Amino acid sequence: MRFLHTSDWHLGRAFHRVNMLGAQAEFIGHLVATVREHAVDAVVVSGDVYDRAVPPLAAVELFDDALHRLADLGVPTVMISGNHDSARRLGVGAGLIDRAGIHLRTDPSACGTPVVLADAFGDVAFYGLPYLEPALVKDEFAVEKAGHEAVLAAAMDRVRADLAARAPGTRSVVLAHAFVTGGEASDSERDITVGGVAAVPAGVFDGVGYVALGHLHGCQTLTERVRYSGSPLAYSFSEADHRKSMWLVDLAADGAVTAERLDCPVPRPLARIRGTLDDLLADPALTRHEDAWIEATLTDPVRPADPMARLTDRFPHALSLVFAPDRAPEDPDVTYARRLAGRTDRQIAEDFVAHVRGAGPDQRELTVLGEAFDAVRADATVREVAR
Repeated sequence: MRFLHTSDWHLGRAFHRVNMLGAQAEFIGHLVATVREHAVDAVVVSGDVYDRAVPPLAAVELFDDALHRLADLGVPTVMISGNHDSARRLGVGAGLIDRAGIHLRTDPSACGTPVVLADAFGDVAFYGLPYLEPALVKDEFAVEKAGHEAVLAAAMDRVRADLAARAPGTRSVVLAHAFVTGGEASDSERDITVGGVAAVPAGVFDGVGYVALGHLHGCQTLTERVRYSGSPLAYSFSEADHRKSMWLVDLAADGAVTAERLDCPVPRPLARIRGTLDDLLADPALTRHEDAWIEATLTDPVRPADPMARLTDRFPHALSLVFAPDRAPEDPDVTYARRLAGRTDRQIAEDFVAHVRGAGPDQRELTVLGEAFDAVRADATVREVAR
């Protein structure tokens, strides 16, 4: 069985002020061409089809076009919802679309019900595990404490139980949208931290042939059988060094896995440059970046006049300007944003408690803070889906 593993399309998302719909349409065309060229038997899309729960009309039209083109190829496609998607909206019409070979898996209760495809060597069961917001699905999976590991483990128990009841030799693929331990995050993924713990161990997925992960935007191999495809396009400058690609996976008759990275089209390269404005405008080594989308970090001790206008004279596609004067971290003029860089909302709250009281929160208070952040995020998810 040969299938194409992709995820995190984020249809409708912009890159800073640049509309990415044209680049996303180019990717869809590339995907369809790849399916033809490599004689792909199935396509799997591991969540975050859209960038938000209520996507713009143009993004919905592009998704509709993608579904029609994939259905016209006669190649089955299995998709799950991610944490950016509205599972209920994405799943509308799933039963009818299923007849065209497009299998939308957005209902947590159906985790143990696979899409079964066959090749010359027998059946391959594709299990779709949509993004599982712990606070919203803990009752469905009868877990005592809402957490990513607990709900994913319960979902995988259903997968393994179903697989055990199938004919010997049935191969299996799991689609999941999660932050798995060992994965490297970027700035463009929405935080899914629960109780201070977002990552789940790869061992949760033991017992299946291949795990097609979504959520993290960098293409990554956690084990030979557990991989992220990453997003097909860069959505933040933290992805400047990413090689955007899809996995072409062959699942042999005995369950052995081989995977090849296939590159995606790059609408424009990304570059992060740093230095004083005068240096950036004069440095001949930066000539190679003059056609790239640019994030410039200016280290001038005093903010220069008209920095963006001057920068775009040389770098016409400059999109982001960051001011970071070369100062010691303890310097009182270091910006608040720089002091908070890389810290989670919960860590910031804990630091605030320590600042106003002189001592950090105790274990009981840490629990209260964690529960409060979990409740706010779950409520935000419910509100977004209900819009």
